[in-house]
Amino acid sequence: MNTFLKTLLVLFVSFISACSTSGSNDSRRTAIQATVDNVRSQLSTTLGKPVPSISVYVQTPNGTWFVSSADSAAERLTEGTYFRFASNTKTFTATAILKMHQDGWLDISSLITATIPDALIPYVPDTPAWNIPYKNSITIEQLLQHAAGVYDVDNESRTDYWGGMSYVRQQLTLDPSHQFSAGELVGQLTLHNLYYFAPGTKTPKYSNTGYTILSEIIARVYSARAGTAKTYSDYLYDHVIGGSSPVPLSVIKFPHLAADNTLPTPYVSGNEYPEGSSVPDVYTSWNMSAHVGEGNGYGNFVDLNRFVRTLFTGKNVLNSTTVTTMISDISPYVTGSYALGCDHVKNLGYGHNGAICGYISTIRYNPDTDVSIVVLMPMIDGSNGQTTLATCILEGIYSAAWETLSALGYPGHP
Repeated sequence: MNTFLKTLLVLFVSFISACSTSGSNDSRRTAIQATVDNVRSQLSTTLGKPVPSISVYVQTPNGTWFVSSADSAAERLTEGTYFRFASNTKTFTATAILKMHQDGWLDISSLITATIPDALIPYVPDTPAWNIPYKNSITIEQLLQHAAGVYDVDNESRTDYWGGMSYVRQQLTLDPSHQFSAGELVGQLTLHNLYYFAPGTKTPKYSNTGYTILSEIIARVYSARAGTAKTYSDYLYDHVIGGSSPVPLSVIKFPHLAADNTLPTPYVSGNEYPEGSSVPDVYTSWNMSAHVGEGNGYGNFVDLNRFVRTLFTGKNVLNSTTVTTMISDISPYVTGSYALGCDHVKNLGYGHNGAICGYISTIRYNPDTDVSIVVLMPMIDGSNGQTTLATCILEGIYSAAWETLSALGYPGHP
């Protein structure tokens, strides 16, 4: 066979192979789309409310797919659509703390009153506002596990102090542009002697305020190292998602100023049904200064998938030993799988969920199958409290993820 014919044969085989792969990818995308369409339809029926969209970004060893289910083309998202990923921020915060631990900048077993290595200041301020209950017994590790008993001034409502609302909601009701600080939020614990339990003595209790304290620790450790004032966001931009990070993530941001309240375009609005309401609140912008370190992040599907996939494979800022610590360091009193800023869901893997301002999402990586997935539903139904919220999680984002995996031939719903 002459050279010309050999070249034609190679090109023909390559063309056929490409067509076969493309056809396979198209059929899989079609299957995923039908699956997510069905999940959204069933959830709408269950809740008795229209679900604006459910979108799934999934990466396997055999390919990457993105689908968005909605009633119209205008409501479908793209893989580059921005959204607030809420408490998925806690995985970034835990990554930052563990990166500092890995680099010798701090020790997660230390008390929060201990002195920062190579510095002359403690991890948290030695001021009256920071004299929270059991301050001298709380470790950094316990904060990561939600095992410190730190009261949550963001999620807990009080009629005796905050007019039947959480402290954060009360302040935003009075002034939507209020600039929150960690000291202000933690100061409420000191002022009212609020706590859940003595550190490390009971089943962990989820606490956004515990992660607020972690954000302050990150800022203080980085400031001590840099010799100048630094913020939580500065450290993440410089050492976790940019700067020296091996996996730069340029679209992910962590706003800490009240005035930094809008998302870049293209973005999707969040829809949230308050308890007892049949009409959703629609969020296009929001003051995130109360949520630094626990829920202030935003980004898109592509970068969130890249982060969760590289993080839990030890190819990002944490080495494999530190990743093992992250996923396995669980409080002895825990009844679930929550470790250090992450948990485990059967067949979905390690990661976190997030719910804020009408957005509910999950980011996951399963080392057993080498599959990562990001799911977003820009609607939270809180009309019947925790009951309808749980439905949004189990029959919304989790079902969309599990059914997507099944459509690709992986284990799905447990």
